[in-house]
Amino acid sequence: MTTFLTVMLEAGDSPFSLVTPNPGLSIWALIIFVILIFVLGKFGFKPIANALKEREQSISDSLAQAEKARAEMALLTSKNEDLLNQAKEERNKIIAEARDAAEKLKADLIEKAHAESLKKMSDAFREIETQKNAAIVEIKNTVGQMALKVAEQVIRKELHTDAAQKEFVEKLVKETNLN
Repeated sequence: MTTFLTVMLEAGDSPFSLVTPNPGLSIWALIIFVILIFVLGKFGFKPIANALKEREQSISDSLAQAEKARAEMALLTSKNEDLLNQAKEERNKIIAEARDAAEKLKADLIEKAHAESLKKMSDAFREIETQKNAAIVEIKNTVGQMALKVAEQVIRKELHTDAAQKEFVEKLVKETNLN
């Protein structure tokens, strides 16, 4: 059984070099690249895509709730208009003192309906913003963790000499064989 390192070292008369083109090295690099893409597609891209789909669903749900709040506001406005019409009829029948009471009731109802509609819309927009920020933070954390893992492996091993390069390649071969 030959290992990748022995095949690479026996491939030419010159010592092992990462700069010299070698078809065997190219084939192994292509195989490793395809495996990496497959693994990332399986375990990296799908969770991110699922998180984005969930986020999209939550945003559409929030928009539906905002539309529902808008419809309720229209219903409340319609009810308020009906109350105003009744107040106008009563105002014509009652003395001036009752007119003042009807105007006060009208103003209170409009103010309450307006305050409720503003509160519902504000709550809906706040919820949308909170969920958006949570998704952004989650994506940033995931990307940060990936960058840290890559940086850790790069910093862990600095290759200054050919001996260090060979030692590192042998270690990678052993790790690859174990995995």
